[in-house]
Amino acid sequence: MAFARTCSVALVGVEGVVVEVQADLEPGVAAFTLVGLPDKSLVESRDRVRAAVVNSGSAWPQKKLTVGLSPASVPKGGSGFDLAVACAVLGAAERIDPRQIADLMMIGELGLDGRVRPVRGVLPAVLAAAEAGYPQVVVPEQTAAEASLVPGVSVLGVRSLRQLIAVLTDEPVPEEEHEPPEPGRPDPLLAGLTVPGAGMGSGVPAGPGSGAGSPDLADVAGQRAARGALEVAAAGGHHLFLIGPPGAGKTMLAERLPGLLPPLTRQEALEVTAVHSVAGVLPPGQPLVDTPPYCAPHHSATMAALVGGGNGLPRPGAVSLAHRGVLFLDEAPEFSGRALDALRQPLESGHVVVARSGGMMRMPARFLLTLAANPCPCGRHALMGEGCECTPVMVRRYQGRLSGPLLDRVDLRVHVEAVTRAELTGARCLAESTATLAARVREARERAAARLADTPWRLNSEVPGHELRTRWQPCSGALREAERDMERGLLTARGLDRVLRVAWTVADLAGHDRPQAPDVARALQLRTGVSRGVPVGAGEH
Repeated sequence: MAFARTCSVALVGVEGVVVEVQADLEPGVAAFTLVGLPDKSLVESRDRVRAAVVNSGSAWPQKKLTVGLSPASVPKGGSGFDLAVACAVLGAAERIDPRQIADLMMIGELGLDGRVRPVRGVLPAVLAAAEAGYPQVVVPEQTAAEASLVPGVSVLGVRSLRQLIAVLTDEPVPEEEHEPPEPGRPDPLLAGLTVPGAGMGSGVPAGPGSGAGSPDLADVAGQRAARGALEVAAAGGHHLFLIGPPGAGKTMLAERLPGLLPPLTRQEALEVTAVHSVAGVLPPGQPLVDTPPYCAPHHSATMAALVGGGNGLPRPGAVSLAHRGVLFLDEAPEFSGRALDALRQPLESGHVVVARSGGMMRMPARFLLTLAANPCPCGRHALMGEGCECTPVMVRRYQGRLSGPLLDRVDLRVHVEAVTRAELTGARCLAESTATLAARVREARERAAARLADTPWRLNSEVPGHELRTRWQPCSGALREAERDMERGLLTARGLDRVLRVAWTVADLAGHDRPQAPDVARALQLRTGVSRGVPVGAGEH
């Protein structure tokens, strides 16, 4: 009996499970059996591996071959096991020394000609290998830069199975020429890294000052109150609801919100890159996503598209693609009520748990939610001389599509007024740029980080209400007006905690050591939309 083993990784969402790939050769009728709960694409690897081994110049063993994937209870799918299966078979056939591959982690798809093709999810797979203590991984050459982001792991990028066999047997490594595609045509070898249509409107917008094409808040005419709310949302990580007539600039404001967020830390960048790699939306030539992502799904998106789903094991949805960034839902009342209510779990916990018949998956989903809506179906409600024909019942039904429990989790609610002719034709230089607001946001976040240095929280929106009421109390008498609103039923207990969080963010922007009465008043005004006699514009504290 001949036996060999090596390792690969099975992805369950964005978390990797180390899988031992075992190959056993026994005398008998030539056959190839694959066991260990493989899916359809993994079962088909039998034909891919056989053709790749033969076309790489090695003999295929004419014996009874059994390949097992352990642990057998974990569902396994995809073509990323091809390279490990091929090497395990060659090790059992003694073409490769089995000791050379016993502790080697291999990830990659094999073409029929023996070329190693890239697969999605290399970064989370290598992270799982590093956590399990594997010192070296073998990946396709095109994804070597992505795998190298994991510290403490030696990465070997190969172009073909023939090259890997030469490396493992100390033979001269053959040159594998890669013909570049014709200008204007995509590289067919990179086709496995992307999923057409899986982006859900996601992108990685450039941060402030990173290029002339970056959207700038200076382009938005007027909207002093909304610009101030964007600054507060970015500084404290607070969710935002913009309501106003069509053409007022709600979408422009939301598109510029990621530019106010600071660049991602190393750990945050690895989290975001892992999600985008699994989803197949990692930008070409950019192995590490270091800017906050922006995801804006269409209002026809289903619940599975928002929170994750699909056949078999679920795949990341829009809430995970927007992790550490902005999730923008334009025309929010047009979304399915079930889809909107599914956002309540990730808004509270920062992750989403999706259970399907194929298994259960936990994915990160700590995002900044921005909702935008018209005041009525036609959008002209309460506008002077616009002729809104919506009945009160239609307006009430339209506004009621956003449930109370969902809106209770949104800290800032701003009415975006129609832009006047004077604001539209006014001097552009009067409006503050994204860079100016981003600098203030960065200073406010630094104040919050210094205050929360010895805690598990980094943003005001993450601090539990109990801690705010006991450990970090506002100035004496500052909460008097908020407490009156709670007694009148205008605020829930969760609402009062969220007002406290926003008040701390307003205080950080203003440079106050503790929230004062005007800071709490502004937080109440931003939450309820009722004027409290305090400035609401950006930079006015």
